[in-house]
Amino acid sequence: MREERVHVMVGNIFAVSDAEGDMEHDPHRPVGLFSFDTRFLSRWVLTIDGERFHALSRDDMSYFETRFLLVPGTASHYVDADVSVLRHRSLDDSFNERITVLNHSSEPAAFVVRLEIGTDFADTAEISAPRRRPIEITARPEQRELRMRYERKRFSRETVVRTTQPAEIDRTGLTFRIEIEPNGAWATDVHVEMLLRTGAGRDMRTDLEAHRQKIREDMREDLARFLDRAPTLVAERSTVCTAYRRSLLDLAALRYTPLSYTAAVPVAGMPWSMTLYGRDALITAIQTLPFVPEFSPAVLRMLALAQGGQLDDFHEEEPGKILAGVRYGERGAFGEDPTTIYYGAADTTPLFVILLDEYERWSGDAALIRELRHPARMALDWLDEYGDPLGDGYLRYQRRNTDSGLVDQCWKNSGEAIVGQDGREPGFPRATCELQGYAYDAKLRGARLAREFWNDPAYARRLEREAEQLRERFNRDFWLPHRQAYALALGPDGEPVDAIASNLGHLLWSGIVDADRADAVVGHLLGPELFTGWGIRTLGRRQRRYNPVGAHVGAVWPFDNALAAAGLRRYRFDAEAARVAEGVLDMAVHFDGRLPELIAGYDRQVTKYPVPLPAGGSPQAWSAGAALMMLSTLLGLRPCAGNLLVDPALPEGFGRVELLDIPGRWGHADAYGRDRAAVPVGGPARSPR
Repeated sequence: MREERVHVMVGNIFAVSDAEGDMEHDPHRPVGLFSFDTRFLSRWVLTIDGERFHALSRDDMSYFETRFLLVPGTASHYVDADVSVLRHRSLDDSFNERITVLNHSSEPAAFVVRLEIGTDFADTAEISAPRRRPIEITARPEQRELRMRYERKRFSRETVVRTTQPAEIDRTGLTFRIEIEPNGAWATDVHVEMLLRTGAGRDMRTDLEAHRQKIREDMREDLARFLDRAPTLVAERSTVCTAYRRSLLDLAALRYTPLSYTAAVPVAGMPWSMTLYGRDALITAIQTLPFVPEFSPAVLRMLALAQGGQLDDFHEEEPGKILAGVRYGERGAFGEDPTTIYYGAADTTPLFVILLDEYERWSGDAALIRELRHPARMALDWLDEYGDPLGDGYLRYQRRNTDSGLVDQCWKNSGEAIVGQDGREPGFPRATCELQGYAYDAKLRGARLAREFWNDPAYARRLEREAEQLRERFNRDFWLPHRQAYALALGPDGEPVDAIASNLGHLLWSGIVDADRADAVVGHLLGPELFTGWGIRTLGRRQRRYNPVGAHVGAVWPFDNALAAAGLRRYRFDAEAARVAEGVLDMAVHFDGRLPELIAGYDRQVTKYPVPLPAGGSPQAWSAGAALMMLSTLLGLRPCAGNLLVDPALPEGFGRVELLDIPGRWGHADAYGRDRAAVPVGGPARSPR
């Protein structure tokens, strides 16, 4: 059984400890205090009279605050302990821990409290085996301060630890020799600053008071405002309400402000992706438009600011291309890998245009559409100029950085996912099917923006013509009559990759599927090959490479299923969309309302419960967004001119659902739905909405 881990987090700053609040290096998981892709604390261990602690209880007060109640010793002999310790941990732009020692004896007592402290300033990319760094350590007992600093040319990181109580301070920690009156208490605040550059220390008391004030008022009030702005959910099924609130809390926790921007955008998720990933941010923004619309303009402006403007093989940058991800760690800063700013993704660029259009449909924010006209047109131009290297009209990818770039640059980017039924991999450049759907959708949406906001009807007609040509070409070249399915991809010579995969759901979401083939596509998605009962697995179970615990070759991803459910409703397969949504929302019940990033692809009737995978992070922005998107899909929420259309199709037995004060260009609107008699599965296909 894996040891329990406890975390607090704010944006891209997070601290991970064991159940007692201690932090010690773990080669398999990021344990410690992290900020901007650097570990600022790798050791943080509390003892009393040389003994470690056992946790009696823990109170997770919010995502940025938790409290541990501890007693010394192991579980076998703490029952009559006459001393206990309360660790109150909170996080904002710094880390604070209030340590309170309680003497339960009727006699005065003396104790030695020791806090072991260390850091390795590891880059998050090297957690399994951090390299040794020359760290300058300065102990200043007279200032109640311990400083640990690492500098490599222009790259500087510093950890500053301060305490409010006198302590013996050495290079490895703080020692407090204390005396406590009968039934009395002793406390100290230990404050940790994470400095990205060399800076003069500020007065400790000012830091601590500012931190307390921010936790007590600013952060709690900010969270309350964030939750108040979101629609109110009323549902007969209480587990749906739990998942809804958990998702909003996770999205609040995952907001951060990049160093180069002033508005909060969602990081991808804990623990490996606590930074801006273009794909994750764009999809999260699309998922949450009816609930957290402020994500969309921030994501769009940030990605427009970082849009590619030159040819750079190392970073895989191309003019017009939208960012794949950004990192702040040492490896990227010195060119040891390309992740400082990386463009190795083929789907972010069309998704940028899709979000821009969808945001305007919901918000009516025409000013942003005009503001981002140039980045949007650059993105649309990229689809044809750089995204189509063979000139055959298909969006393809092939890495420019042949040393350290990602091999697969679609969302299934593990390097093993794009395979045929027999397990063979196609050559490069690869054209995966969902990329064609995204490109088709982006061109149609770009045409609407050109006609209605950029006063360029000729450009709109051109985009519409190209979209229709792409649709016709796609339905000719990707369709496999013998399998009654679309190919997962095409290789460089046009040879189809014939695996059955969850990418089919993305095709429905984009609208590129011919109406007379939708029945067959839905049959695959909801058939035993792909559907597990919890959701749609990434690769069909009869494919040679299928592995139920493989991230992209058999596991189930909530975000993937959210797009598929929306696509099913687009083609009016309402009962099937309800089945997928219900399975995913049922999954959340087993994780206290939080959807994991992915689960194993075992059939539901076999395991009876969803099996989480170690590769998955938690919380994840696009998993939290998936729960919200499932709700909007079940309620059939769709903006139309100045109105919100509501067309509910809830699973049988789901009960009544009310979503109140949905924000949009209409102001605020309410949506109501209740379950109705089940409709036959696999009814006649209709044209997509």
